Amino acid sequence: MDQIYVIMLLVLGVLAVIDLMVGVSNDAVNFLNSAIGSKAVSFKTTMIVASLGVLIGALFSSGMMEIARSGIFVPSMFSFNDVMIIFLAVMISDILLLDVFNSLGLPTSTTVSIIFELLGAAVCLALYKIYTSDETLGHLGMYINTKKASAIVYSILLSVILSFALGSFIQYISRLIFTFHYEKKLKYFGAIFGGVAISAITFFILIKGLKGVSFISAAQFEWIDKNQFVILGVNFVFFTLLSQLLISYFKVNILRVIILIGTFALALAFAGNDLVNFIGVPIAAYNSYQIFQGSGISGDEFMMGALANDDIVAPFYFLLFAGVVMVITLWTSKKAKSVIETGVNLSRQGEGDEKFTPNTASRFIVRFGVSLGQVINVFLPKKLQIKIDSRFINVEKSKKKSADEPAFDMVRASVNLMVASILISIGTSLKLPLSTTYVTFMVAMGTSFADRAWDRESAVYRIAGVFKVIGGWFFTAIIAFFLAVIMAYILKVGEVFAFFGLIIMLGIMLYKSSRKHKEKVKNEEEVKSLRREDIGTVKDMITESSAQISKVFRKTSALYSNLVDNLGLEDLAKLKENKKDQKKLEKEIDELKNNVFYLIKNLDDNSVEASKFYILILGYLQDMVQSIDFITSNSYSHVNNNHKKLKFNQIKGLKIIDKQLQQLLHSLEESFKNEDFNTIDHILNDKQVLLDTVSELITKQIKTIRTTETSPKNSKLYFALLLEVNDLVKSITNLLELFKEFNKLNK
Repeated sequence: MDQIYVIMLLVLGVLAVIDLMVGVSNDAVNFLNSAIGSKAVSFKTTMIVASLGVLIGALFSSGMMEIARSGIFVPSMFSFNDVMIIFLAVMISDILLLDVFNSLGLPTSTTVSIIFELLGAAVCLALYKIYTSDETLGHLGMYINTKKASAIVYSILLSVILSFALGSFIQYISRLIFTFHYEKKLKYFGAIFGGVAISAITFFILIKGLKGVSFISAAQFEWIDKNQFVILGVNFVFFTLLSQLLISYFKVNILRVIILIGTFALALAFAGNDLVNFIGVPIAAYNSYQIFQGSGISGDEFMMGALANDDIVAPFYFLLFAGVVMVITLWTSKKAKSVIETGVNLSRQGEGDEKFTPNTASRFIVRFGVSLGQVINVFLPKKLQIKIDSRFINVEKSKKKSADEPAFDMVRASVNLMVASILISIGTSLKLPLSTTYVTFMVAMGTSFADRAWDRESAVYRIAGVFKVIGGWFFTAIIAFFLAVIMAYILKVGEVFAFFGLIIMLGIMLYKSSRKHKEKVKNEEEVKSLRREDIGTVKDMITESSAQISKVFRKTSALYSNLVDNLGLEDLAKLKENKKDQKKLEKEIDELKNNVFYLIKNLDDNSVEASKFYILILGYLQDMVQSIDFITSNSYSHVNNNHKKLKFNQIKGLKIIDKQLQQLLHSLEESFKNEDFNTIDHILNDKQVLLDTVSELITKQIKTIRTTETSPKNSKLYFALLLEVNDLVKSITNLLELFKEFNKLNK
């Protein structure tokens, strides 16, 4: 029987690596957002600094993994077999949960997830033991330490409110001092700001980042804890003088220094303190096996009271390996980029694509905020309003909307890191269980709010996004608990078979998740490729429009052809795929329309007609997509509602139209792809053949209804498809006429 425990340990080791990867992918947002969003330094430099922080933090991480071993459940009440089931259930649940959040691009707390998974799995086995013995539910408290869970729930509320409020206040004051033209102000206030910020961040390293590390004794840390104000005072004087020296003599931008030190500090603290969230459980399992090995007692009978021993530490080589895995993941994980992108986009200064959909709550808050602002303006003197508003006038941006433009400036990035460091340091010193994820995210949201990044154009989307992220935090605890309960119960009842079955299931789900995320990233990259910001002349406009039109013709042709085939076969699954493909095409057209504002600004002053031409072109492309949307939606609904299959002659008619439409669209695709517009007149003449065919089929169906047709649903769908093809061809004709005329005028 011991062999199965060895296999479990090996599997837990593999799961630890996977959990490190999915965990770092989610937690990277905590220490990378400010540096990446502000583009204070190059991406490569940011990653090197963060990697050093992660590696050092992992190497000097506390070897005490008491949360995983005894912080949630009482080991003496569980057998060796029980704790192995608990650890397996926790790791499987944690990987599944964090992978879902990573795929959605939402940051969550790995601390909350691991604690509630431990709680769920332990509660499940405790209830199982109570049910199979003479004990009652009143004995549950003997198995579980519920104080930790309740403290975490409290920390969620505290983190959200305090972080947002303090981040907003300090950013508002900072912006009043520095404005958006901060370069000049740094000469006068930069040294003091640098002294405060760097002191806060280094103090954070001492209190949070180095708490419990192997090279600082308990006595030394106690001295640090007792002399906090002295350390802060000395640091402030030293770093203020150093900042002044760097600014005055070496012409260094002190904000870049603050951002780099802050990024390193948060990365160090993450690896030093959150490492237990990823490898604490497998190490606890390894420690459990060491205690059990050679006992001569079966796993069901050997009780694990010794697991609560505080002298148990994590082997150094485990910490080294974990640090290397985290650094590699940091550089390679695409899901980490998705999570980081969410935080950056929600705190972005100015316009751009919004990821989230507005909801009732976000609309209400925006309306309330606007009304409150109007009330406040009634009482504020007009001169003071003008003075305050002048401090928030942004730097004039170039006309081009470039992907290289920072999401926010370095003043805000510095405040993000400084406030997050202060809050986490205070929380740690007061023994308040503040979550690093919650603090860093909500500080970023608070500073963006105070910086007027959430204006009337974007506030409703940003607030909806914040609500979604916060809602995800609460769901993390709930889902983690019940998912671990389910996994633990399956493992307890199913034993060895359940163990292998769950591991296979986990592998399949991770594989599918990876493929789905790659497809999602590919689609997003395709949409982003449509954002052309370098069009400045009429010739550029014609070239760009030709490429876009050619692509729409190709996709429309493929969509219609596939739809006719799937409708004839009544293949509901493939018809559903047709709907998805149509939505992708619709999203691409929407992206082009979203980019119109920036494109028009980039055109030279003599290209007003080109702007009008481009807008009309997009209108006709949208008409084409709407026709395809109508065709796909109605076809899917017909089959989904189990209506009668279209008759042979009806399918035959649609096939004839398909063939003629393919010829027309293929010719157009090649013409626009090669920018050969001499054939447009010929193609315009050919389209009449298709319109005549549609007319003939409509007449034929009318005669059929009067003689033999008995299905009104079939006739309704058939007429709808024919008429929509007619509208599709007319939209194509209008587009061609417009393009031909514009091309002649600009030769």
